[in-house]
Amino acid sequence: MPLFVTTPVDRMAGPYARRWSALIVLCLSLLIVVMANTSLIVAAPAMTTDLGLSSSDLQWVIDGYTVPYAALMLVLGSIGDKYSRRGALVTGLVIFAGGSVMGSLVHETGLVIAARAIMGVGAAVVMPATLSLLVAIFPKHERARAITAWTATSGLAIAVGPLVAGWLLESHAWGSTFLINVPIAVLAVVGALVLVPPSKADTAFRIDYVGGLLSIVSVGSLVYAIIEGPHFGWDAGPVTAAVVAAVGLPAFVAWELRHPRPMLDVRKFAHRPFGGSMTAVLFFFFGTFGSIYYATQFLQFVLGYNALETGVRLLPLAGAVFLGAAVTGRLTPKLGMKSMVVTGMVLGTVAVLLLTQVDKTSTYGDFLPTLMLLGFAVGLSVSPATDTIMGSFPENELGVGGGANDTALELGGSLGIAILGSLLGTVYKDKLTDLVGGHLPAAALDTANDSVGGGLAVAQEIAKTPSAGPQQAQALVDAVHEAFAHGVAQTSLVGGIIMAAGTLIVLAVLPGRRPAGEPEATETSRDEEHVDSV
Repeated sequence: MPLFVTTPVDRMAGPYARRWSALIVLCLSLLIVVMANTSLIVAAPAMTTDLGLSSSDLQWVIDGYTVPYAALMLVLGSIGDKYSRRGALVTGLVIFAGGSVMGSLVHETGLVIAARAIMGVGAAVVMPATLSLLVAIFPKHERARAITAWTATSGLAIAVGPLVAGWLLESHAWGSTFLINVPIAVLAVVGALVLVPPSKADTAFRIDYVGGLLSIVSVGSLVYAIIEGPHFGWDAGPVTAAVVAAVGLPAFVAWELRHPRPMLDVRKFAHRPFGGSMTAVLFFFFGTFGSIYYATQFLQFVLGYNALETGVRLLPLAGAVFLGAAVTGRLTPKLGMKSMVVTGMVLGTVAVLLLTQVDKTSTYGDFLPTLMLLGFAVGLSVSPATDTIMGSFPENELGVGGGANDTALELGGSLGIAILGSLLGTVYKDKLTDLVGGHLPAAALDTANDSVGGGLAVAQEIAKTPSAGPQQAQALVDAVHEAFAHGVAQTSLVGGIIMAAGTLIVLAVLPGRRPAGEPEATETSRDEEHVDSV
């Protein structure tokens, strides 16, 4: 028996025998891609101190990963379909590991941003490849279970990223949070070659490079504008990006409607199961990523937990994801996809709204129900939504399907962090100015208003001043905690309202469960398949 799997999955007589072992490799690859973002939550303070990062620098460290990650997935998924999905997975893991090694070794802001960008490119190759390979390997009756495991891995990574990063930061520098990806990536590469069979589209086609370029420019500009504008003001950069996105997205739609073999058949959005599921994924990760973003800040800056302690306290979220995944695996076949997706979104909305009760006296116990409800909701609803999205694509377009699903996920998360994070910063600034505006010098007030971390840093400086002393410093700490808690509560109200609106949209768009015996509606990618020669 050869060491590496060489028989393409479409040439096998029956289902691939080692498909569940291959799923472990796919989930491992997904794990490090998601962890690369969530581990930065707790590594950011150490990076900021060591590199002297400004708030703009830190945002670019985050964006350096997020923008190429979101922008390239659709195109790279299509390339994987044409040439090799397993080859795409291996290539992406190698690129990702290379960026991780670079990030662990450099100590200059620009180079760290470059390393994160390289990792983002690798992630954009890996993410759609994991889903497309999963769907190609598993027979239809097992795909829902496999996608449930894939979804549970995403939830696990949300909690494990901060935990692993916090553990490493106890005794190592922030570069170790990059380096931890390397052995996992190497293991995944070996596992992919040994356990994952080759797979690609069974029909030759020309890649729609014009549509691909339009998608890259449009999605990249949109994500950049979403992230940069709310945080740093709508100056020339974000405004230009927003204009490019506003022009590029309609141009992309117009091109795809006319192209005989489009990068993404945009007519699919009129298909209610696909359009509703894409909307659900986007709104769901809007609320989830936005809430976790400011909940972890509260745990660190207000409750005083260090990086490791914060990571440990996020573990119930991961456990709840697995519980939700187990429940949806049993109930979706009985109650239908719509019931699970809408129920999950309702629970997610409730979870976000629970944080409206936060104040400066709140403890970890006040955040625990939100974390558990969010995790359970992710496990309950994202899996059937993703299964529906992937089921809307023919075998030749599985990479594009994975790219579409993952773009919705990443766009939703970016929107949540940017919009809710910006609102939180505004409410925090206004409240803190009301509390201490007349008691601090203008420069100190500007620093304190910039972020909760800045406010606590000003308090530390005041404590060192003989004329002020610990009493005034403690008064500022109390004011910062109160202002930030007020910001969390107000932001959660807005986030909950947006989530509720998304839930109503999904409820209206997703079709109901069909009566027993009536065939499920299916969609072909187009009325007539036009296949171009290579």
